[in-house]
Amino acid sequence: MTVLLLLGIGVLVGVTTVVFGFGGGFVAVPVIAWADHALGGDALRVATATSLVVMVGNAVIATAATPRSTLAWLAPRRALLACLAAGGLIGALISTAVPGSWVRWGFVVYVAATFIDLVVRRGFVQPRVAAPSAPTAGHGDHAGRGHAEMRALPAPVGVVIGAIATVLGVGGSVMTVPALRRAGAPMARAAALANPLTLAIMVPAAVLTWVAGQPVPGRAGMAGPIDVPAALALLAGAVPVIMLLRRRPPPIPDRVHAIGYLALLVICGATVAAT
Repeated sequence: MTVLLLLGIGVLVGVTTVVFGFGGGFVAVPVIAWADHALGGDALRVATATSLVVMVGNAVIATAATPRSTLAWLAPRRALLACLAAGGLIGALISTAVPGSWVRWGFVVYVAATFIDLVVRRGFVQPRVAAPSAPTAGHGDHAGRGHAEMRALPAPVGVVIGAIATVLGVGGSVMTVPALRRAGAPMARAAALANPLTLAIMVPAAVLTWVAGQPVPGRAGMAGPIDVPAALALLAGAVPVIMLLRRRPPPIPDRVHAIGYLALLVICGATVAAT
């Protein structure tokens, strides 16, 4: 039953990866924590570490399927990618010493604060730069237009984004999507670019977590703090969906797309709080 649930959640993670740029962290963390609840205080630590692996796998597939015209925005921003990677390493180091209860409530508080910020401050539900009413999520040149209209993200901010994303296991999309949105991107482009940005954070963080993370004693199928069977089940459900939706992205009106992102934040935050 648990494997079937993880496969089903993997399908949902595939949808969120393409549509919202969530590589799995916001969905995978609460689900893995529930599946591994028998681990007690280690459950959320294992969920956070395992979600890193899931996000790396999803982000690789989604980035590979993203049009080069969309990825062109990243070409002159290597300093931002380097800072995101550095932040991911710092966050992975911090997470080895952070109690699971702190991660749990940090996750909830951060989601709540993010939701309030996105609702109260202008620039998310209604972007500062007019966006197409029905963008196609990363398909063809359409998602790549308007790069000149998007303001650059300061590279040093990447260190903060990477560190917080890794400690809480949220991937980075919860920060990069709003930042790109306020920089003038339509939701489709922001979600598409969130995948390679997440990849920059999660690859070094996942490697460090695997090598240096404290193992969970008495539990089969673990690689350090990573629940390998859970990660594989989630990826098995997510990868086919990512490949399908990247080829045939759903036409979602921009405002509806943004509101759906907010709704997903609420659902994920409430799920972790109730776990």
